[in-house]
Amino acid sequence: MKVLVPVKRVIDYNVKVRVKADGSGVDLANVKMSMNPFDEIAVEEAIRLREAGKVEEVVAVSIGVKQAQETLRTALAMGADRAILVVASEDVHQDIEPLAVAKILAGIVKQENPGLVICGKQAIDNDMNATGQMLSALLGWSQATFASEVSIDGDHATVTREVDGGLQTIKVKMPTIISVDLRLNEPRYASLPNIMKAKKKPLDEKTPADYGVDITPRLSVVKTVEPGTRKAGIMVKSVDELVEKLKEAGAV
Repeated sequence: MKVLVPVKRVIDYNVKVRVKADGSGVDLANVKMSMNPFDEIAVEEAIRLREAGKVEEVVAVSIGVKQAQETLRTALAMGADRAILVVASEDVHQDIEPLAVAKILAGIVKQENPGLVICGKQAIDNDMNATGQMLSALLGWSQATFASEVSIDGDHATVTREVDGGLQTIKVKMPTIISVDLRLNEPRYASLPNIMKAKKKPLDEKTPADYGVDITPRLSVVKTVEPGTRKAGIMVKSVDELVEKLKEAGAV
């Protein structure tokens, strides 16, 4: 069985995000970029499934700018077998919308014919949490979201999901789409020898036109603003004083 793993190039989670002075979006000038953390977990899970003998090949896919090659090379260095880059934009500030991404992924799935797609539950830049669900609908495949545990057994997958009330375990029929949560695993670091080997692994470049997909944006960003600054806290000497302060602030 082949596994497809979509990965996205985003601002590194350790970097403080800055908004452009004109409010038109996030400033990406000279900012460190890396693989979306949820996607790293998805890559790790796919590799573990291959190591367990459940799958034969792991294919990483990224849709965006040419610079996403670096993100794919990271996936290859972690252990993915090959990669596909769909160059959908020349502008690093243009974010390809989830529906367009899902349509491109659907086209890739039809060409590659994987038995499983593992993706991050959301990207940390836009927090859409939509691509996996849209891809499931387009393909007519089963889906299991927010996975914290995955087990493949024949033509079914058993997935433990993180839900508001705790944990939910479901069984889905293969082929399926699984979107992963933070507690599924801890991604491995790519070793230097594997980073060198990744440079020789296959990386194909495609365009949205190769899959007949129009990526014209349906949404426009009206304005982007930074979160408001929090007021400084105050120290109180007793519970009574705390209650009094809360009353004055209208909190109780």
